Amino acid sequence: MRAVVQRVSKAQVDVGNETTGQIGTGLVVLIAAGQGDTDVDVAFMVRKIAELRIFEDEAGKMNRSVEDVGGAILAVSQFTLFGDCRKGRRPSFTGAMEPVQAQKLYSLFCSQLQARGLKVETGRFQAMMQVSFVNHGPVTLILDSRQ
Repeated sequence: MRAVVQRVSKAQVDVGNETTGQIGTGLVVLIAAGQGDTDVDVAFMVRKIAELRIFEDEAGKMNRSVEDVGGAILAVSQFTLFGDCRKGRRPSFTGAMEPVQAQKLYSLFCSQLQARGLKVETGRFQAMMQVSFVNHGPVTLILDSRQ
């Protein structure tokens, strides 16, 4: 699995005229499942994202996790994270998992974060979405369960 994790002060995702997810302080997680990903990759991402110490403590150091600060997560499925741009000008998405299985892993990812006590808001799988946020820092990290 691949994820782009951004520390935010607020974020929301809209599908058409409907807001499907909205958070205050927390993380926007753009997440994608790739060919061969399993529940093991989901568990890795859940633990890594929930425990990433990227929020400042009282001394101003990145020493607290989203769990520590009582933050929320806006999880948005984004298969384009597996876009391969090495050849030509149009990305190839053959590394992305097929949608039916990818949706199962995305749902498992969200439910496992919720099981840890985190508030999780979402976009809508396979929908055209508008994601807006205020990146606090800015802090942006790229995670890959296979690296």
